[in-house]
Amino acid sequence: MLELDSVPELERPVLVAAFEGWNDAGEAASGVIAHLAQSWGARQIAEIDPEDYYDFQVTRPRVERDGERRTIVWPTTRIFVARLESGRDVVLLHGIEPNMRWRGFCRELTDYLARLGVRAAVLLGALLADAPHTRPVPVSGSGTGGGAVFGDDLSFEPSTYEGPTGILGVLQDRLEAGGVETVALWAQVPHYVSSPPNPKATLALLRRVEDILDVTVPLGELPEQSRAWEDGVNELAEQDSEVADYVRTLEEAKDATELPEATGESIAREFERYLRRRGMEPPV
Repeated sequence: MLELDSVPELERPVLVAAFEGWNDAGEAASGVIAHLAQSWGARQIAEIDPEDYYDFQVTRPRVERDGERRTIVWPTTRIFVARLESGRDVVLLHGIEPNMRWRGFCRELTDYLARLGVRAAVLLGALLADAPHTRPVPVSGSGTGGGAVFGDDLSFEPSTYEGPTGILGVLQDRLEAGGVETVALWAQVPHYVSSPPNPKATLALLRRVEDILDVTVPLGELPEQSRAWEDGVNELAEQDSEVADYVRTLEEAKDATELPEATGESIAREFERYLRRRGMEPPV
């Protein structure tokens, strides 16, 4: 059951959620939540009691030390809240995919989110894909949208995916059944460089969150970390001719299938929107 620090009264709260594990290639999605929580000074308001949902032989607790003090940190799902300058509240959910009882887990979460007044949710995931690390990170979206919270500009086509799903997909289904507007964003992480962290994919997801929430998020060192990550992968690829050839094959396939609308005017529009959000005027 949820261990509640409080059930605060929130102003037009929107949920942004990510889970570590199967849904989180390169820790790109959970990295967004960690970045937002730090940037916005979020405070924890609740956490799931892990006893009913986690197999501690699979997802083990960690030992942490603060000086002489020894603490056991249990794997669980925690909920935070942050108040934006606009006066709106954002509920941040940083979870670990549970090992059992997913339906009960999602029911417990959605019941509490309903008590907070959450009527819209942005769910973040990352998957391994045949994506070259040298190109912009593809981010796909699905969900309801087009309602009172997200508006028509952010509506998505219903997902046609069929196959295995993770806790993110189950939670999205449960939220939509309860009348919550949802958008699920998935970043594609190169499968040949899957070790976390992947700041480039985190940055790509973060910028989409900015678009959806119409907010400006301090990016901190993420842009620099993203460039350093790409440079590091380039150096590794140059040391292995087979990897370098494979990357070139992925680049050619990506460039050959790139839609015309992904270049030119659409890129200019995205750039102008990015500048205006940060209080800068686009060049004439």
